Amino acid sequence: MKIYLSSDMEGTAGVVEWEQCRPTGPDYPYYRDLLQREVGAAIDGARDAGATEFLVNDSHGRMANLRPDELPRGTRYLSGRHKPLYMMQGLDPSYDAVFFVSYHGSMSGCAATLSHTFNPLAIAEVRLNGVVAGESAINALVALGHGVPVALITGDRTTAEELRPFCPHARAAVVKESLNRFAAESLHPEDARQLIREQARLAVAALADPASGARELPSIELPATLTVRFRNPDLAEMATWITRVERGGADADKDDPTMVRLTDTDPVRLYRTFVTVVLLTRGIAE
Repeated sequence: MKIYLSSDMEGTAGVVEWEQCRPTGPDYPYYRDLLQREVGAAIDGARDAGATEFLVNDSHGRMANLRPDELPRGTRYLSGRHKPLYMMQGLDPSYDAVFFVSYHGSMSGCAATLSHTFNPLAIAEVRLNGVVAGESAINALVALGHGVPVALITGDRTTAEELRPFCPHARAAVVKESLNRFAAESLHPEDARQLIREQARLAVAALADPASGARELPSIELPATLTVRFRNPDLAEMATWITRVERGGADADKDDPTMVRLTDTDPVRLYRTFVTVVLLTRGIAE
């Protein structure tokens, strides 16, 4: 059984400040180690239930945060920037399940520590088929395209709840309760890792039970539409330079100058178009 892990960092138990998850921060090595151990716990739990092959796609920041030699033996590690499929690079139909480890809530999510949706300087909100979507739901487009279920997400409660409309059968390891964007009550790191390991074990075990629903693909109706609200009209205008990106939102927001919409029957192509929007608008936003 093959498991694909996409690892972020803001959802790690104890992380509440940007400097804790940036290489320039003085405490980054400590929090990097906490992330490393949470990723390891997810792999260990999946192995407890019989999974045998793993690919970890390092998806945070410059995408080179983990120490390869500290990952469990037999794990392949995908790192580095400018990946065509970004946080979902490396996924293909041969995998049995996707894990989202140390994920965070969306920019418009209530009480979500370090909330953002790919670029907090440019994007104010994203909706997928009319429902507020965080990075997990947007990344689930790629899982849908490759026919792979999302089995696990770890992070705070808001993060878990935001994924539920799209992946109702995914198990969640809630390792912290966010008070606001820069404060959270976290489990002790060892308790967080124990919870992640157990939920990963249960997630993989459920794949063998047809009645569990664990093998159901993300519940995203096609053609799918991503509606993006930017922080200013200039960013929205720039996004329309990309093919298949149109000005305005849906219904009451159709004339909003800060919004664009992307629609496609192919979920992977829709994701790649969205990632191109993110990368293009990042330059002017920063």
